[in-house]
Amino acid sequence: MAEGVKSMAEKRVFSIRTEWIRLDQFLKFCGLAETGGHAKEIVAEGAVSVNGEICTARGKKLYPGDRVQIDQYELEVLDRKSTRLNSSHIWIS
Repeated sequence: MAEGVKSMAEKRVFSIRTEWIRLDQFLKFCGLAETGGHAKEIVAEGAVSVNGEICTARGKKLYPGDRVQIDQYELEVLDRKSTRLNSSHIWIS
């Protein structure tokens, strides 16, 4: 990235009520994949990175604190107990 140029990634936070969520499920709940098959394709193409590393495992378990990047989106997984939550966060059960 050029010096002085900031990332234009849209940051979103998604809160989960479970200990973890699979990457393909997370992409569906976030609205970045229309179906499980679509999520599988996106991940298989290497278009998703988790915590800064390309991930091609659609069943990868995401835990609170993990960050997912895809296209112009940077998504963070939080648990429902996080003190960083506010009304703009999206809950996933």
